[in-house]
Amino acid sequence: MRVLVLGAGGQVGRALVAALPDATALRRSDLDIADAASASIDWAAYDTIVNAAAFTDVDGAETVEGRAAAWRTNAAGPSALAAICHRTGSTLVHLSTEYVFDGRSAQPYPENAPVAPLSVYGASKAAGDIAVHTHPRHYVVRPSWVVGDGHNFVRTMLRLAEKGVEPSVVADQIGRLTFATDLAAAIVHLVASGAPYGSYHVTGGGEPASWADVARATFALAGHGDLRVTDTTTAEYFADKPHAARRPLNSVLDLSRAAAAGVELPDWRERLADYVRRS
Repeated sequence: MRVLVLGAGGQVGRALVAALPDATALRRSDLDIADAASASIDWAAYDTIVNAAAFTDVDGAETVEGRAAAWRTNAAGPSALAAICHRTGSTLVHLSTEYVFDGRSAQPYPENAPVAPLSVYGASKAAGDIAVHTHPRHYVVRPSWVVGDGHNFVRTMLRLAEKGVEPSVVADQIGRLTFATDLAAAIVHLVASGAPYGSYHVTGGGEPASWADVARATFALAGHGDLRVTDTTTAEYFADKPHAARRPLNSVLDLSRAAAAGVELPDWRERLADYVRRS
């Protein structure tokens, strides 16, 4: 399998490079995917291109500059890659997000649920998904609440716990953590096993929880269970942040299609314990 990993400097990109040591890895400094069509890359040399590049500053995407950057990277970039892969016959793997949904459903979101993004970030990612779907040989892989090697919620909680801070954390956003190493393994499995093309939801398994629950579990695993994590609501937390992006309250994704394809979906609580132990 000749693989090109784009966005190799991000949390998922680093995990992909570790899972695919023979792959060619490009960071944003090597390639702006919106300029992919004019890049001097021998695209035909690869049978699989994995796009982990994205503009992920959810609140930054609400600004004038951020809006343009989000649409350039999250929509124009995947569109260019889909056109390239269509021309070369390569398989395109694209990372999406649960932010393409509005989170109003009381049920886990299946892959074919209608998209209804609440934010600029979500809209730009939804546009990128649609562009990728124009290429028949595609996998759109949709995680939620990603945790890997880099800045993420769990590392923030570990830092606060170490400082003895007792934070207020939103308790009305529900989802499951996705560990980047598991996500990378899932992508390798889908491609290597020849799973049917299309979209797959891939997160950690187990019972969904709120961000506040994740914070409490992280504090306890780090030996700081004596510190208090206070529940708050999304509305209260962002009351003094009028320009913050709207977030889906329900980020729980239906994992049945990935499970049927043989993707391993480890319980997020067990993986969180491993992550905290190694941090």
